[in-house]
Amino acid sequence: MSSSPEPYADRLERYADRHPRIVDTVLVLVLMACAIVGTGLTRPGAAPPERDATVLIVMGVACLVLFAHRSRPRTVTVVNAVCIVIATALEYVLTPLLLAPVMAATYWLTTRTGLRTARLYAVTTAVALMVTSAAFDPSFASSPVPRSIGYCFWLLLPLAAGSMTRLRRAYVASVQARAEHAERTREEEARLRVTEERMRIARELHDVVAHHLALANAQAGTAAHFALTDPPRTKEILTGLTGTTSSALRELKSMLGLLRHDGGPKAAALDPSPGLARLPELVSTCAVAGLTVTVTTSGEPRPLTPGVDLTAYRIVQEALTNATKHATAGSAHVRLAYKESRLRITVTNGEPPGTSKVPAAAPGRGFGIMGMRERAHTVGGEFHAGPRPGGGFEVATSLPLSPAAPEPAPHTTGGADDESTTGGAGDTGDENGTGDVTGEDA
Repeated sequence: MSSSPEPYADRLERYADRHPRIVDTVLVLVLMACAIVGTGLTRPGAAPPERDATVLIVMGVACLVLFAHRSRPRTVTVVNAVCIVIATALEYVLTPLLLAPVMAATYWLTTRTGLRTARLYAVTTAVALMVTSAAFDPSFASSPVPRSIGYCFWLLLPLAAGSMTRLRRAYVASVQARAEHAERTREEEARLRVTEERMRIARELHDVVAHHLALANAQAGTAAHFALTDPPRTKEILTGLTGTTSSALRELKSMLGLLRHDGGPKAAALDPSPGLARLPELVSTCAVAGLTVTVTTSGEPRPLTPGVDLTAYRIVQEALTNATKHATAGSAHVRLAYKESRLRITVTNGEPPGTSKVPAAAPGRGFGIMGMRERAHTVGGEFHAGPRPGGGFEVATSLPLSPAAPEPAPHTTGGADDESTTGGAGDTGDENGTGDVTGEDA
């Protein structure tokens, strides 16, 4: 149990808020008893005053009017000041017991109206008491300064107590307000994290499934196109289709393993995130689907952070997937340029002379270009996509070799690398209205 008086004061205030009438009745009875006892006190060597009905009525009124201190604190203070002045005029000694009702009224006035108003009432009451004592008390002239200091002390004491109570209440209110704000902030943060996690899972599903399904769809269409005219090539494409679907299942299993990963010691090890090291595998997959991809590298290759590496791979993957589905060209070119502190990636598709390709599906509308742009911006890079002057479509991005801000390390082959709240659950078509696009996807 705490020995600090503050918890007890808090309990008393809470009880007073729940049962105000009971608390007020007890306080009024205690103050009335103090006033009655105070009327019987006198100075040493002097005869005690004879209590008459007048002083008892006056002090009774001073105590009973305290029941209204919650609604009319100023009126209660004025009535108590008048009553104590009357008692002084009747030549009763102003002891703390006799001053108890007016001190209680001044305390409640301070807690409810503020220090400035209560100070004015207290000073006015003290001046009235000094004037009345000088006029009706013959002994006041012998010691005016000590008597005046005593009046001021006893009337200013409730001002200090009331001010401390106001400060404590303000402090408790501010603590409660901060706690409520923190609770609201936690709830908003939790909702935001749930939304971000939902979008992250949607992007992961897109990265894992959409790429392979788009390639599988293109492979199936190409196989159907060559089924009668070129059976060996059809067999080769169908064999590649099996590998594509198997890869999709493996990556989907890896992503679901991450979602179920509890971080325990017995949890299975997670697959590493894909990066540019898997670019040859991606190129060979696109080749099976009928898209010839060439990769050129300039500058000295340097290691990338996991987030930038995954971002670069996903952008290339997205661009090649869209070219496989929608572009009329049969080839695409990937350029990797390492320059100073940045890696510039350019993916273009064009129509080489004398080549043909299976007619592309009608372009769709989705979030592909938006997703690639947000991936690049998340790691502090730049992104551009649009038609080329000579025909075809170009996707270009510039990524920092060292990210501008700390980024979370990715975990799985199907994981998203950024924490953007929008992304590639679907894909955009050509933002410039052309059908020959690398920027359109599944």
